[in-house]
Amino acid sequence: MLKVDDSVAIPDGELEVKASRASGAGGQHVNKTSSRIEITWNIQQSRAITDEQRQILLERLANRIAGDGTVRVVASEFRSQKQNRERAETRLAELIRKALTPRKKRKPTRRPRAANEARLATKKLRSLKKRERRTDEY
Repeated sequence: MLKVDDSVAIPDGELEVKASRASGAGGQHVNKTSSRIEITWNIQQSRAITDEQRQILLERLANRIAGDGTVRVVASEFRSQKQNRERAETRLAELIRKALTPRKKRKPTRRPRAANEARLATKKLRSLKKRERRTDEY
């Protein structure tokens, strides 16, 4: 069971875990062992989340979700497959937790009174300067 937060826990049966050979430096070890872990989770078919949570995840993770409704997380930093699996599970949980946290509503800021008065004062000065440049010929 992958615990995301108090309201969401993903059963292990819904997670598809694949191990493969990691790329990069590491010599013979990296060529022999399958330590890279890839975890995929199908958001559209999951029973661990409500329809409302599913909709939020589909909207906020749209760029991370594949065409079949799965989200994929990969970890290959460690030499150990176990450590990489823990890291991938942590990343998936964090990704879902961040997507499900409610967004704060923006509070529109007010311009300070002093700033408004300063703006109006400079406008008056500019108009006065331009008025003095004019010659009245009628």
